[in-house]
Amino acid sequence: MVKDCVSVWNNCLQTIKRNVNAQSYKTWFEPIVPVKLENNALTIQVPNKFFYEWLEEHYVSLLKMTIRKELGTNGKLKYQILTGRPQPRKRTEPQEVIGAATVLAGAGGSSASRRNNSVADSGVNPGEVDATSIKNPFVIPGIRKLKVDPQLNPNYTFESFIEGDCNRLARSAGLAVAKKPGKTAFNPLVIFGDVGLGKTHLAHAIGNEVQKQHDGKTVLYVSSEKFTGQIIESIKNNAVNDFVTFYQMVDVLIVDDIQFLANKQKTQEIFFHIFNQLHQSGKQIILTSDRPPKDLDGMEERLISRFKWGLSADLQVPDFETKVAILEAKMNREGVDIPSDVVEFICYNIKNNIRELEGVLVSLIAQSSLNSQEIDVDLAKNVIRNFVTQINKEITLDFIKSLVAEHFDVPVDKLGGKTRKRQFVIARQLSMYLAKNLTGKSLKAIGQMFGGRDHSTVIYSIKTVQDLMETDLVFKDTVAELEKKIKLSLNEK
Repeated sequence: MVKDCVSVWNNCLQTIKRNVNAQSYKTWFEPIVPVKLENNALTIQVPNKFFYEWLEEHYVSLLKMTIRKELGTNGKLKYQILTGRPQPRKRTEPQEVIGAATVLAGAGGSSASRRNNSVADSGVNPGEVDATSIKNPFVIPGIRKLKVDPQLNPNYTFESFIEGDCNRLARSAGLAVAKKPGKTAFNPLVIFGDVGLGKTHLAHAIGNEVQKQHDGKTVLYVSSEKFTGQIIESIKNNAVNDFVTFYQMVDVLIVDDIQFLANKQKTQEIFFHIFNQLHQSGKQIILTSDRPPKDLDGMEERLISRFKWGLSADLQVPDFETKVAILEAKMNREGVDIPSDVVEFICYNIKNNIRELEGVLVSLIAQSSLNSQEIDVDLAKNVIRNFVTQINKEITLDFIKSLVAEHFDVPVDKLGGKTRKRQFVIARQLSMYLAKNLTGKSLKAIGQMFGGRDHSTVIYSIKTVQDLMETDLVFKDTVAELEKKIKLSLNEK
């Protein structure tokens, strides 16, 4: 059968999906587009240079293994990198990645060409504005002079923003923007995700870091509601031109919750011209949203297309380890010490919202202080009932190990040992598979619970179980039975 680039890449994705977590797969592999297969070399298209460099740093071994599995030992992988700018799009020449990491030059195009493209239909005259030429400058409420208050929360910094797989792309892009505002391919930088995942924190962190590294840069944070209110006031006072001129003098503009500009035609029109002028002048724009640009209903297409010029980075729900790290960091800032079992209990039950996670901790500390009560799991249960409708019973690695050991009639301690007898190996591998699917623990944490094995051993074990399930129906039924027992245990009183 003749292979084509799409089928080869789809086969690669099946292997990759088994070897990375769901969030990493969604962030780093779903956006890739296969372009061509020629001379045993697969060419794939990635969104930008940053994307390419991240794959090179973190996934080159996996890609190398996957390509050689599909195309043989002489198989190669090449990249094409989009400029991420308006039409017409230009692509760099493909670059080989297997065998050597080549940094691509000019992946995003020159700054001058990007600026020229970005304002092709803006309708705004280019050029810097001389502050002395402004008559009666527009005064933003709470801002009385040109040296503006950036409206940043000083507590929201990169140091207090805990990094995990759920936010690594957005955080790394934010740091790059803070170092060179307006000079990277990430302009605008759109940070999107559900409520309470840290969008506002990260946006403030970028602004604070810009002020720290670039003395004299004018940074301004504004919510979309406040921005709309300011436009209404400027219209009432016949001062729209002065309003626009003021915003054009900002070096780094941060607009929070951009989705609330939906269906506000005049606000969008004015923001469109501000956006174009800032972008043309090499100023940095940072936007946050609860959804990706393509899903912003009620937004003009010309704005959505501009939001796509830079990088859209999502924030996902943190995994268990990241949630623990977030709580421990907040505990350190508050100067409190909470037992690890209580911390794990909180992180297991608060699923989707970092804000709720921190809220539980604050409530727990308050309850303990006001009632002179020791912080334990029982107190945590009472506090968490105010945040969630149902408290989950935790699935622990020890519980999974004991259940699997009982089913295969082997000693539990053998699952962490080095014996290579088949019944012990199968039980160990199945335990790792169930642990990964049902606990949310990291590969590293799972490996530590099975005799200090590394993450590659855990990946191999998971793949072995998956392969056995595809070829052995009896084994597949065994896995299903054990999963059912584990899930039923959650409902036991």
